Amino acid sequence: MSQIWLIPAFPLLGFLLNGFLGKFFGTRFVSFVGPMSIGLAFLQSVVLFFEMLKTEGHRIIENLYTWMAAGSFQVNISFQVDELSGLYLLIITGVGFLIHVYSIGYMKGESGYYRFFAYLNLFVFFMLILVLGDSFLLMFVGWEGVGLCSYLLIGYYFEKHSAAEACKKAFLFNRVGDFGVLSAVLLIFLSIGSLEFNTVNAQAAAQFEYGGVLVTVITLLLFLGATGKSAQIPLYVWLPDAMEGPTPVSALIHAATMVTAGLYMVARLSHLFMLAPVTMNVIAVVGTVTALLAATIAITQTDIKRVLAYSTVSQLGYMFLAMGVGAFTAGIFHVMTHAFFKALLFLGSGSVIHAMHHEQDMMRMGALRKKLPITYLTMMAGTLAIAGIPFFSGFFSKDEILWKAFSSPLGGGVFWALGFLTAGLTSFYMFRMMYLTFHGNSRVDSHLQSHLHESPWSMTGPLMILAVLSIFGGFFGVPHALHFLPNGMELYFHDFFAKLPGEAHGSVDTEIMLMILSVVLALFGWFWARRMYSGSLEAARRLSASWRTLYDLSLNKWYVDEIYQALIVTPGRLLSTHLLWQAFDKNVIDRSVNGSGVISRGAGGLIRGLQDGVMQTYALIFAIGTLTVIWYIF
Repeated sequence: MSQIWLIPAFPLLGFLLNGFLGKFFGTRFVSFVGPMSIGLAFLQSVVLFFEMLKTEGHRIIENLYTWMAAGSFQVNISFQVDELSGLYLLIITGVGFLIHVYSIGYMKGESGYYRFFAYLNLFVFFMLILVLGDSFLLMFVGWEGVGLCSYLLIGYYFEKHSAAEACKKAFLFNRVGDFGVLSAVLLIFLSIGSLEFNTVNAQAAAQFEYGGVLVTVITLLLFLGATGKSAQIPLYVWLPDAMEGPTPVSALIHAATMVTAGLYMVARLSHLFMLAPVTMNVIAVVGTVTALLAATIAITQTDIKRVLAYSTVSQLGYMFLAMGVGAFTAGIFHVMTHAFFKALLFLGSGSVIHAMHHEQDMMRMGALRKKLPITYLTMMAGTLAIAGIPFFSGFFSKDEILWKAFSSPLGGGVFWALGFLTAGLTSFYMFRMMYLTFHGNSRVDSHLQSHLHESPWSMTGPLMILAVLSIFGGFFGVPHALHFLPNGMELYFHDFFAKLPGEAHGSVDTEIMLMILSVVLALFGWFWARRMYSGSLEAARRLSASWRTLYDLSLNKWYVDEIYQALIVTPGRLLSTHLLWQAFDKNVIDRSVNGSGVISRGAGGLIRGLQDGVMQTYALIFAIGTLTVIWYIF
């Protein structure tokens, strides 16, 4: 037996031990159990990953027991490791382990330390269930579980009003997406009669007409669920607010777990999505617009974690652009590289916040590179990667997506152009963040200056490991233009995803030219950020003043939250308060219930007079009743 079950079992055991015993056994016990449970899961994932590669068909399935059975309907608790879930396992447990180790230093001295690690272990457990499950229902258990854990961890500082609001926001927006997934699952079962992924993918072409209404509706509903979990328009607004949780939580959500769940589902069902060209186009359009919109917001934000949050939304848009043009391999490749550099950037921002005594406003930072040299160098590696600077990891995956967006039969020049513009904005806002935080004149409060120091090794160690992955992690998927090197991602995912309907267009020379253009744009974004923010901020202030309207729109996030407030929240509150509560609940339901009580008491009062305990009264009633029955009969 392959013992796949051990992978999620270790984090579950960590949750139980920390959750029930951590409060009594203390910090050292929690600090050992929390990371160790994820480390053991990572080691088991590595073993099974290589075992999967040696297995015929590159798939290992482990059936534990029958979950539910009713007639011909049967769902098993079955786990599978294949190319897709195997790669996700390494990302979730590997990056998750580093985040757990980092949390030992970051969360030191926090009240509820054991509770934090218990929730973190549970989060990883549910994400592993999501990617290991071989059926929709088992995946949905993990799908809902990560939603629950995001609620608990985003609201970890539940005494803060903003944190309480943020976790409710994440919970509610994801419920909208869950409606789409459940509806799609029902339609799939009615159409195919099975909820197993392998069966659905194998029978999709036979059961659904290419471009048909049913398959389009199903895939659109699934994509609605993906927009909730993976923060795409119109359900993306919860993710920037998720920064209200502790920084390691932000790193885990944004890099290794929850936000990649929607992408996993689309990739897992590639054979189904390729039958719905309308849905594929919707995915590409939504991903492209989300990437660009989030990038235009990130360029003006001053909260260091909020910049990274909108960066995540933008990068997820890139991944969905790849999925929408049929480049599933490129999209998953970017999931992997993004996990490296985004975890690094969030943990690096946490190191800055830790040194700044929880200050997150970059306008109160500056000139920190000498005080935090390891944090600075590692975050610079992550910034170079996400900006697409050759030959860091993000360069390979980002340019692969841009090339597929241009050359794919489902893509086109418009997708490439908008993705190209987004890449330039990404370079600008990331280097803007670096210069505001680490360069220029110090804007740190005077009483903090003497207390600034580098973070402990439990925090800087994971940063250095992630920096190495951010630098070299992209060489696994070199672009086609470098044809003298094999593309490891395409070799790895050979025949796993559905094939594109038609041939790609564009030559190697075109790919090289587009690659050079994207590099030039990334360097220009770097240069412009350096010019605006490396020294005095006067030039940046003048520029923002001259473009005040656009600057305010970006700074206020295009007022999307205010639009939601005006169109949905306020009318919903008025509807529930005045119509449903005041008019219907109080006047109809309450009066109906109270009225039934009044009628019952009145009728009881009439009858109660007959129950006086006098025998003659009972005899008279009995005689009258008897005569009435005789009269009725005869």
